[in-house]
Amino acid sequence: MCSLPVPREPLRRVAVAGGTHGNEMSGVYLVRHWLLAPAELQRPSFSAVPVLANPAATAACRRYVDHDLNRTFTSTFLNSRPTRDDPYEVTRARELNQLLGPKASGRAFDFVLDLHNTTANMGTCLITESSHDVFALHLCRHLQVAAAEHTAPGGEREGGQGGTMPGPPLLQYPELSCQVFLYQRSGEESYNLDSVAKNGLALELGPQPQGVLRADIFSRMRALVATVLDFIDLFNQGTAFPAFEMEAYRPVGVMDFPRTETGNLAGTVHPQLQDQDFQPLQPGDPIFQMFSGEDLLYEGESTVYPVFINEAAYYEKGVAFIQTEKLTFSVPAMPALTPAPSPAS
Repeated sequence: MCSLPVPREPLRRVAVAGGTHGNEMSGVYLVRHWLLAPAELQRPSFSAVPVLANPAATAACRRYVDHDLNRTFTSTFLNSRPTRDDPYEVTRARELNQLLGPKASGRAFDFVLDLHNTTANMGTCLITESSHDVFALHLCRHLQVAAAEHTAPGGEREGGQGGTMPGPPLLQYPELSCQVFLYQRSGEESYNLDSVAKNGLALELGPQPQGVLRADIFSRMRALVATVLDFIDLFNQGTAFPAFEMEAYRPVGVMDFPRTETGNLAGTVHPQLQDQDFQPLQPGDPIFQMFSGEDLLYEGESTVYPVFINEAAYYEKGVAFIQTEKLTFSVPAMPALTPAPSPAS
């Protein structure tokens, strides 16, 4: 496996972004809270910066104003000549690229964590580019392990600086899965917000309706962010991480809804498929229930694992669900940082 370079210096410039989509409320309200109380984002080796990514869409409680911000961080948008007629999100992407990047430069932030919600039954989904991103995959593994561990008595978790953070036990929501989604297709340019940084990860938590804030999802996202920052601090302090086997899901196609000749829906996601994200879909299984009454069956030649099933934001994209394949691969060890040499006396 050809791996991306692992950071060889501590990660000091870290950002946590929410509101990339303005109606995904967990990240919106966490960032608003941290802008007023940033101490929760401090660790001994760094302090993370909260960023409200799409203020206009957040104010309107809409996914976006003119263009999906999280599909806008490509060279085509970032490097094109600005004009007065540019969509709001294109202008905002350039601003964020200057704040957190520039993308693919040595001046970019060391790490960006981007917070999202989904209406689909994705549980906790950890989204990174590919199986080559060793640092992000070690972080995913750390989050998966943390999800199975117990925390301090009394429903409080240890804070990054010796304090406690109120709330439910860390990541103790067994009904919510913790899966890894590798979003980038071969040869495709990265396009999302965290790609402007040297390293990044997106958290996708659901199910949560658009424009709604659920306490359980909010608390779980808050705990996940704390665990991400703890991992970065461990890395900065010189912790080594051993090799491991990773299971992840990679997109292989998309499935649109059945439609009429005029483009309207002719059916909806079948009850047997609804909420079955990351579960195997076999040839011959029902996928849609037509308004006329009959079932449409999956006609693929092999098993796939649907994700983002019936995601509200994807109706406009013509996507009923994304088809993925399940992968198992080896992730190499991540050695400890080499201590910087002491200044000569």
